[in-house]
Amino acid sequence: MKSFLTLLSFILALAAGLAGAAVPLASKAVLMETAEAFSAITEQTRPGVVYIQVRTRKSYDKEASQYRDSFFNDPEINSFWNTKPSDNQPVPQADSPSLNRGSGFLISTDGYIITNSHVIKKADEITVTLSNKREYSARVIGSDPRSDIGLIKINSEQDRFTPLPLGSSESLKTGEWVLAFGSPYEYIQTVTAGIVSATGRNSIGISDYEDFIQTDAAINPGNSGGPLVNIHGQVIGVNTAYLTQSGGYMGLGFAIPIDMARSVSEQLMKDGKVTRGWLGLALKDAQYDQLVKQNLPSTTQAARIVKVQKNSPASKTDLGKDDLIVSLNDIPIRGAADLRNRVALAGPGSVIIVGFYRNGTHYTTSVRLGKLK
Repeated sequence: MKSFLTLLSFILALAAGLAGAAVPLASKAVLMETAEAFSAITEQTRPGVVYIQVRTRKSYDKEASQYRDSFFNDPEINSFWNTKPSDNQPVPQADSPSLNRGSGFLISTDGYIITNSHVIKKADEITVTLSNKREYSARVIGSDPRSDIGLIKINSEQDRFTPLPLGSSESLKTGEWVLAFGSPYEYIQTVTAGIVSATGRNSIGISDYEDFIQTDAAINPGNSGGPLVNIHGQVIGVNTAYLTQSGGYMGLGFAIPIDMARSVSEQLMKDGKVTRGWLGLALKDAQYDQLVKQNLPSTTQAARIVKVQKNSPASKTDLGKDDLIVSLNDIPIRGAADLRNRVALAGPGSVIIVGFYRNGTHYTTSVRLGKLK
């Protein structure tokens, strides 16, 4: 109630200010406290945020060049266009560099950095710039395009770095304050503020395994791979993408939950690749009428089994078509995409407990996961 009255006081003060009245001291204090909190989080976070420059080399295509040469040196073609062989002919180029830019954040004192897979794609040279403007070369440890998580490491054995504390995205709620860090359009060490607009966003078409945090904190080109931080200064997401119709920010930014990023990066650090668990179910989000039929509240988030694949781990259990899965290891799921992601991250050989409904009755079954190919 107290927070509601404070918010109400602020809104009334803002309205009064717009009308030309003075803003009450109490409301100014709230604004000052918020600003000081954001400043403190920013100062705490910046040493762990990095700017990433990736240089790739475009290979010279000899075969394509020979084709172009024969085309532009063809007498009939030159006669038709009234040109000489040298006119407008592409000049063959040797390998030419291409530069890609993005962001990332330190997760260890010895220089491991989480970023997006698409930031470091086909990297030949990687340069990392810290908040103190020191530059280091870095190398790719592993990349997982299916989740769009990449892991790189600074090439330094003696220097120690400032890692960011990792929080948890499991209990993240809509409406929480968040800060997005990165280097949009090469404006290094930029921070924007917003809230969590939604969780569990999927079917966006960005990666194979989607469970995005949606935020209205401004995310633009160059923010990719940077941290999304909560008011406790903990990383709860990896800034990844934004939706736009104009080419710029429109209030729809997406971040990979840190729980997924942590699991993927740990596997990349250990094995250089990610091995995922396989259950063998085709799933869809349960609809209102399907929930009602199972005597479940309409607010229940469940996954309906569309098909059980033959010779899969699921085929050896009691699970069947049209069953509604509601939990994994006694933890409620947030729909089909969430279940798929959690199964994948559980890993091959893991034994999971699936809670499901059939004909209005709740059942559980255990299954040992296979390996996703």
